[in-house]
Amino acid sequence: MAALRILFFASLLLLAWTHVLYPLFAALLARALPRRVEQADIEPTVAVIVTAYNEEDVIARRLENLLELDYPAGQRQIVVTSDASTDRTEEIALSFDGVQVISNPRGGKVAAQNAAVRQTEGEILAFSDANATWSPDALRKLVRSFADPDVAYVCGRLNILDAEGSNQEGVYWRYEMIQRSAESTLGSVTGGNGSIYAVRRADYVEVDPRFGHDLSLPYVMVQRGRRAVYDPDARAWEKPTPTNETEYRRKVRMFEHCWLIVLRGKMLRRLGPLYTLEIISHRLLRYGSGMLHVVLLATSIALIAHGWIYDVVLAGQLGLAAAAVAGVRIARYYTLVTLATIVALWNYVRRGVPATWELAEGPR
Repeated sequence: MAALRILFFASLLLLAWTHVLYPLFAALLARALPRRVEQADIEPTVAVIVTAYNEEDVIARRLENLLELDYPAGQRQIVVTSDASTDRTEEIALSFDGVQVISNPRGGKVAAQNAAVRQTEGEILAFSDANATWSPDALRKLVRSFADPDVAYVCGRLNILDAEGSNQEGVYWRYEMIQRSAESTLGSVTGGNGSIYAVRRADYVEVDPRFGHDLSLPYVMVQRGRRAVYDPDARAWEKPTPTNETEYRRKVRMFEHCWLIVLRGKMLRRLGPLYTLEIISHRLLRYGSGMLHVVLLATSIALIAHGWIYDVVLAGQLGLAAAAVAGVRIARYYTLVTLATIVALWNYVRRGVPATWELAEGPR
C-alpha cells in the first residue's frame, strides 16, 4: 500500500509540475533573472533553406512569399532542397528566378538540410517548412539577435491560422510560446519549430538525420557553450491540422523522434543546473506524461476508498476522458496528444525511427 501511495503522489506531482507549476516557475524566474540578448538591425548574408518532399501544392506560394521579404536580395540566397520529390515540386521551384534547387536521394529532412548547408555560403542559415508563410520583416527580425556573439540559434513565433476551428492546436501553441519566451529570457529555449529558425553557420551541427532540428539543435548549442533564443517578432503562419485525430497521427510521428533523442541523444550532458531543470521539466516529463497518466490512473483505482484525494483524482481523470469522448475540444486534444506519447514510445521500442517522413496531412 505504501508503494502505491508513493507512485500515486509522484505521478500526480510530476504531471502538475510539467503542465502547470513549471511554466509558472519559469515565467516568474525569467522576470527576476532576465538575460539580455543584444540585437541590432544587421544584414548578414543568409541562405534561406526550404526543405520539401512532394510539396507541389504549396511550393510556389512559399517561394513568392520569400522573394517578397524585406531583405536585400544581394544578401540572401533562397534554396529549395528536395528529398527526392516525385511530383512537380522541383520543376515549379526551378521556374523561379534566383531560386536554387538541390535534388537529393531520399534520406529525410535533416539529410536534405545538411546537403543544402554544404552547397550554400551564407553567414546565417535560415530554415523553413514549405507550408509556412513569413511576415515581410521576418528574416530581418530573425537575424537581429545574431548581433549578440553568444547567440548561435534563433527561432521565431509560429502562429496557427484559424486556430478556433475544429482543432485546439492554436491554444497549445499559445501555451507553448509563453514557456519558450520565459526559457529564452533565462538563457536558452529547450525546443524550436521547423517553420522559422536560423543558425549561425559557424555553429551548425550535422545531427543524427533521425533527430530533427526542432529539439536537438537548441540543447546541442547549449552543450557547446552557446545560446539558443526565441524572437516572437519573427513571425510565421501555418494552417492547423484539420482535426484532432489528424493532429494525433502527426504527434505520434513527432514523439517517435523525441523518444529517440531522449533515449539516444545524450540530452543531459554538459548542461548547467538551470537548463538541466528546464530540459527535464519541459521535455522529458512532457514526453513521459502519457506513462505518468497510466500510473496515476492505475494507483487511483487501486486506492479507491483509502482517502478522499484518490477518489477526487480518479473522478477528475474519468471526467477528462468523458469530456474527450463527448467532443470537448481542449479535452480531446489533450487526451489524444497524451496518448500519442505512449503510442510513439511503443513504436520506437518495436521498430525504431526512420529518417524519412511522409507529407503532413491538413496544414497545407
